[in-house]
Amino acid sequence: MDGSKDAHFFERVYEIVRSIPYGKVMSYGQIAAAIGQPHAARSVGWAMSCCPDDLPWQRVVRADGSVAGGAYAQLRRKLLTEEGINFLCDGRVDMQSHTWMP
Repeated sequence: MDGSKDAHFFERVYEIVRSIPYGKVMSYGQIAAAIGQPHAARSVGWAMSCCPDDLPWQRVVRADGSVAGGAYAQLRRKLLTEEGINFLCDGRVDMQSHTWMP
């Protein structure tokens, strides 16, 4: 993709992430599917790695509910807990209870 296509893709990702309600999550793959590119979960990850500060970035998790984020994983988990997100015994988000699809 050229830079303009990347920018357009990233903006579409950010539009979806902005719409995720408080107390809900989406996976990278679900976001990719929502923008019509179901095989672009990895590209969604790239977009999220440089997302604007005002995005509710903590609401984007892996498909199995595990929390990504490297050094920010604990902060993400804390923010999700504050939103009332439930976690399974193994530490993954309860996707059945908290997944949101636009």
